[in-house]
Amino acid sequence: MPNLIVLTWDHLDALISRLALAVGSEHDVVVAISRGGLVPAGMLAYRLDLREILVAGVEFYRADGGTHAEPRFIHFPDAHLLRGRRVLVVDEVWETGETMAAVLARVRAAGGYPTSAVIHFKPGQSRVDGRPDHWADEVEDWVRYPYKAGA
Repeated sequence: MPNLIVLTWDHLDALISRLALAVGSEHDVVVAISRGGLVPAGMLAYRLDLREILVAGVEFYRADGGTHAEPRFIHFPDAHLLRGRRVLVVDEVWETGETMAAVLARVRAAGGYPTSAVIHFKPGQSRVDGRPDHWADEVEDWVRYPYKAGA
């Protein structure tokens, strides 16, 4: 069973700083994958001086800890908001990679040019081809982020 990594706000800020340096400033808009990507997307947007943040409401993990057969889109930005734009798609973790892969496909289908960024990449658990374009740290353990309830 994996260990538990408990992040402090200071540690999270350091990881976001590292991620911002890797990502660079060549993006037009941020798409945060809710819920986990909301706080990291906001923190990255500040560091990258990006003011437009859109939200992709996606559910893959169920409350009981299991997953749906595939990511479920609750809402997604209109195509005209993404078309022809360089889109930074942000989530907290790439575990199976299925949520990010589904969002990247939707951004491409809308005519956007996506780049993926996550705080943590878990390569041993990924079930999709490829990997994130950018990540701050590679882990296999469970991570508790400071903005989660009960943290």
